[in-house]
Amino acid sequence: MRRVRRAVALAALLPCIAMAAPVTLASPATARAPESPAATAARRAPVGLALTKVSPKPVRENSKIEISGLARNRTDDQLTGVTMRLRYSARPVISRGQLDQLASGQPSQLPNIGPQLQLPRVAAPGTTQSWTFKTSTKALGLRATAGAPGVYPVGVEVLNSAQQVVGGLTTFVTFVPKRTHFEPVTISWVWPLMDRMHRTNDQTFVDDQLNTDMAPGGRLGKLLGAAAGSGTPITWAIDPALLDDAQTMASGDYTVKSSNGKSTKKEKSTVATTWLASLKAASKGDPYFTVPYADPDVVALVRHKMWRDINTAFDPRYTDVATKSLGRAPDTHVAWPPYGMAGGGTIGQLAGHALKNDGAFLMSSEQFENPPQGTPANATTTVQTNSGKKTALIYDEKLSEIVSKGTKTDAGATLAEQRFLAETAMIAAETPSLPRTVVVAPDRHWNPAPGFAGKLLSYTKGAPWLREAPLSRISSARPQDRLLKIYDDDYEAYELSDAHLEQTREIARQAATFRSIMTGNVVVSYDRAVLRLESVSWRTMPGRARGARKTVAKELSDDMNHVRIVTTKNKRVLMGGSTGKLPVLVENRLTNQSVRVRLVAKSENTAKLQLGQLDDEDAVIELRPGERAQRWIPAKAAGNGNFEVHLSLVIPDSGGRTFGGGETIVVRTTGYGRLALLITGGGLAVLFVGVGVRAIRARRRRKSEAAGDGSTGTGSSGTAGQGNGYPGPGFPGPGRSAAEFPGATGTGLSDPGPERFPGPGPASGPPPGSGISGAGRSPGPGQQPDGPA
Repeated sequence: MRRVRRAVALAALLPCIAMAAPVTLASPATARAPESPAATAARRAPVGLALTKVSPKPVRENSKIEISGLARNRTDDQLTGVTMRLRYSARPVISRGQLDQLASGQPSQLPNIGPQLQLPRVAAPGTTQSWTFKTSTKALGLRATAGAPGVYPVGVEVLNSAQQVVGGLTTFVTFVPKRTHFEPVTISWVWPLMDRMHRTNDQTFVDDQLNTDMAPGGRLGKLLGAAAGSGTPITWAIDPALLDDAQTMASGDYTVKSSNGKSTKKEKSTVATTWLASLKAASKGDPYFTVPYADPDVVALVRHKMWRDINTAFDPRYTDVATKSLGRAPDTHVAWPPYGMAGGGTIGQLAGHALKNDGAFLMSSEQFENPPQGTPANATTTVQTNSGKKTALIYDEKLSEIVSKGTKTDAGATLAEQRFLAETAMIAAETPSLPRTVVVAPDRHWNPAPGFAGKLLSYTKGAPWLREAPLSRISSARPQDRLLKIYDDDYEAYELSDAHLEQTREIARQAATFRSIMTGNVVVSYDRAVLRLESVSWRTMPGRARGARKTVAKELSDDMNHVRIVTTKNKRVLMGGSTGKLPVLVENRLTNQSVRVRLVAKSENTAKLQLGQLDDEDAVIELRPGERAQRWIPAKAAGNGNFEVHLSLVIPDSGGRTFGGGETIVVRTTGYGRLALLITGGGLAVLFVGVGVRAIRARRRRKSEAAGDGSTGTGSSGTAGQGNGYPGPGFPGPGRSAAEFPGATGTGLSDPGPERFPGPGPASGPPPGSGISGAGRSPGPGQQPDGPA
């Protein structure tokens, strides 16, 4: 049992220690916040500390205070005489700036020292021990002035036997007096429901992580559970692509293709079905807005002038998936640029799409100047766009960072809870007589520890200095004059890279070409695949982004190659004669999409081989899924030889834009057809026989004349008489073998091998009189094998 407890304690502590590890920066706002000295010291300290409990929240005048946590020896050495002590300040924090300074400092800067305890079980390397300090409000001297809440720093530090500090952390407790005199802070939550991309094309998932994330203990399941169990009003920010993924998983079997290329069929996801139903129930009565489909990096798209992609991302065909899933249209119009920061071009684009029917921008406080000295900051202002002035809701960057960063573990969540309460209390305490407004928008891919998100909503509803409100109430408040900062060009380093977007642009071009040949209902679409490649979530995952690009490019290429010209393996065609017709076969192997293409043939040597034009009704080919069509192109040869012909598919009514790379075949022309060979061969045979007979007769005549018998050899050897001048009956005997005159058989030119294009049924053979040799092919149904003519 002791080992089990130790393992549990260690498991709780290790994530806290890992929190200090470097994080990949993807946001200009977080990029400008370097690691604090306290965080650096805590990361290197020999003894790591984790905070697990601070109660009550908030503390009152007679409260008993308990602060608990874990300590772990992170060295490889034995530590002796380890002790821990409490440090605090009896003076309240006077500003949020001082609060931030204390949070990033060491506990040793706090002037007062409280109780002390021993930590004997952290002596050995890797060992862990829990610790608890119990004190009271009076013992710490906590009090507040003027009836406003007070924020007090409290720290714990670890010392070795030489009284050297070997570990420490600082947190805060919030004190509320019995009699209060302050204006509560109106606070509103934006609840992000987005995720990284899990699909390449519309049919294939790259992983099955959503099944885990949508489960009750998963990231997306926790966000739903927290919202459903709280009466605090929130405004949902939803990516339609996430709901699209969930619906695909819930509607039937789907395919998961891992990085090694292995595909796995998954059954219909009951987790996705339950999650969608829970979302509909949890969001009932709450307003929601949608980001563009797949939450693209709009800032980067504007920089690269990819306007078409922005239009597509806002297209109702893709964003309406949220309306169908929730059974109602979005209740509000909000434009939330990536990480809440954008330049003038992006603001103009978002205003023209998301805010064309009014609404507000949701932007980070990092992009606005503070109000004039002495004026408290509020959440509502305006920005100038090319569509006029638009409302802007400024979310508090510090609060959003506190609730988002390092809150995956219980230890990190406890620190964040205390800091959240302290920050909001300070907003009320800074100007207790003035009403203030605050918007909190956690990170788009917020992954809080179990229970943390729900606690924040309960604190929002229960803290005396806070008053919860929907986002629409803050949006309708009187705007405050705030100067919008220029979007620094240095922020480009945090956007999607030039290489990524250029390759994505090429994929989009190919996809548009593919789309242009489709007819009827478009089933095979790559619009959503391109938008998923442009998601802002790839900012932090360049390696995965590269893999996704390659996968989508290959899937698109494979689909496009399903519409093609079919040729023989050797890409040769024999044309026996001066005229003929070249057979061309076009096929559509797509299983669920009809297409329409134009067939174009071009001779590379028009002087020797001229090609005729097909009629429009023959040249334009419409193919249903799985269908083939054959066409015959008239050809005329001016000589013998091998001539290249380029065959291509052209997009109809496009001005000649080609689809795919086409095919090049070699046409071999002989100049003689079979009938010509028969006539020529027969004539040669008669000529050769006649010449032979005359030669024999002439030899006989010469022999007779030499013998002196007067015979000419033109008549009988009987009674001599004058002949009629015509030859006699010819040379006796069987005549010469036909094998000596190969042209006389009527078979035409010798066949170089199979030159025929494959095609279904008898229609694939050449028409009568085509002049195309089919030698070497197998007879089709109803045909006789080739033989001598």
